[in-house]
Amino acid sequence: MASFNNFLQSITLGSMLLAAPAFAQQVSTDYDHTANFSQYHTYSWHQVKTSNPLDVQRIKDAVDRDLSAKGWQMVPSGGNVSVAAVCATHNQQEYTSFYDGLGGFGWRRGWGGGGFGETTTTVQQIPVGTLVIDMYDTATKKLVWRGTASETLSSKPEKNTQKLDKAVNKLFEKFPPKGGA
Repeated sequence: MASFNNFLQSITLGSMLLAAPAFAQQVSTDYDHTANFSQYHTYSWHQVKTSNPLDVQRIKDAVDRDLSAKGWQMVPSGGNVSVAAVCATHNQQEYTSFYDGLGGFGWRRGWGGGGFGETTTTVQQIPVGTLVIDMYDTATKKLVWRGTASETLSSKPEKNTQKLDKAVNKLFEKFPPKGGA
């Protein structure tokens, strides 16, 4: 019986490890391959839209930090690039099931007893956030760069700033793009 319990524990641990990547942040970026990013050195904020007003400054701070590290300077207006950000959230249902033993299979009820024990399933609403950051050439009003990060929110508000910073860091990891006109 001890080896069977070890087997169940390894299945549970393996399931948790396989499920973990599904909740990891996903980031993607795209850009205008004809844009010459070496001509951009300043940026201004156009707008930040989010359902939580507290996130507006958090998003600005995270982006400002990363762009500053890349040598870009934020100016109140008239920057080479205008930055817009949108953080959309929705609730995703997460189902968690707890199985109270395997029931039958001959251990408690004999081979003909059948049954898999009791199962308790709970449903939890998990906020999921997607952050989209757009950069427009201010002179032409043409989109030159877009970054998208999903899973930027946690069910624990105290972790949201950390998750947001991590997402923005990933988005700007290979910024500015190489090449262009």
